[in-house]
Amino acid sequence: MEYKGHDEPHNAEGNNSAVPKTALIEAVSIRSMSLIILTGIATLFFIDWAQAVLLPLMVAVLISYALDPLVSALDHIKIPRAISAAIILLLLLGAIAGASIPLQTEAIAILDKVPVAVSKFQRKEARSAKQEESIMEKAQAAAKQIEESAAQGKKDNQPEHQGITPVRVIEKPTDVQDYALKSAPAVLVLVSQFISVLLLAFFILAVGPLYKRKVVRISGPSFGRMRQAARIMNEFHYQVRRFLFVMLLGGLFVGILTWLAFIALGVEQALFWGVVAGVASAVPYLGPFLVLIGTGIAAFIQFGEANTALIVAGTSLAITSIQGYLLTPWLTSQVSTLNPVAIFVGLLFWGWLWGPVGLIIATPILMIIKSLCDHVINLRPVGELLGK
Repeated sequence: MEYKGHDEPHNAEGNNSAVPKTALIEAVSIRSMSLIILTGIATLFFIDWAQAVLLPLMVAVLISYALDPLVSALDHIKIPRAISAAIILLLLLGAIAGASIPLQTEAIAILDKVPVAVSKFQRKEARSAKQEESIMEKAQAAAKQIEESAAQGKKDNQPEHQGITPVRVIEKPTDVQDYALKSAPAVLVLVSQFISVLLLAFFILAVGPLYKRKVVRISGPSFGRMRQAARIMNEFHYQVRRFLFVMLLGGLFVGILTWLAFIALGVEQALFWGVVAGVASAVPYLGPFLVLIGTGIAAFIQFGEANTALIVAGTSLAITSIQGYLLTPWLTSQVSTLNPVAIFVGLLFWGWLWGPVGLIIATPILMIIKSLCDHVINLRPVGELLGK
């Protein structure tokens, strides 16, 4: 009897303690998920709100990763990093400006052909309309004449109003100067961000591995944590540089192949379109689509035939498709461990947040996040979702 009486309170106490523990675990899980969701929403709004600061910073970091080997090479021959960074950036700007001069001439030649092509197209449409007038068009013209006759009869029956000036609507022609003045604020913002990117890239290149050493130093007092932080930073540099190399190879492939194909097709300003296609290939999906539309319009202006324009636009689409669906994915799979679904979702997300520039920097951001998640134990599930 004593054993039984002693056992009953013990079981009752155990059952009573088991229920609060389960409820506590469920409450903690719900609270944790709520905090994660709220933190994600707050982070999303912060990224969108701080776009004017974060976007130039990310672009400057990518430029510094790309140019750091050149600056380090000058640093090895005892040239200070600040001077080396200034030399490399000035050479880059000079190369861009020098290459833009012949491209500007070809762009002006394309614009000069637009009015002639438009007037030629209008004359052709008017001639074909007179020659190929259908029965439906004749019926519409007859109905319109009947309506005008009825309206004229009503007007003759109505008394004339003295002193009333008829109103005539005159369409105002498009004023290019007025449009340029209205778009001046956007141009100023773009120029200011370009200057900010150059200055940030210069300072990042000038300080060199300073911030890398600072991150390693503040990562923790233990040598193991400092070594892990250094490994993560090196992985960041390695992943981003490999991606930039892949972008460079893809741009060269599209540019050179487009140039040669357009020469074979007899397209004028083939070099201009090759450079445009190579640069636009850095913007996934959007860049090739704009090149497709532009080359099709340019071919139609030059040849005046829809079939030839479709052939030229189809050639551009074929080249960018080879680069976008075969070459770049294969090269990216060699230098990255991201899966295609994660890359596509990242492109949608960062393109939605930051537009075309977000499409360019989406993949290196995902590479950095993947490297960070692989080295942090609590974030390894996220890295597993992003990986292959």
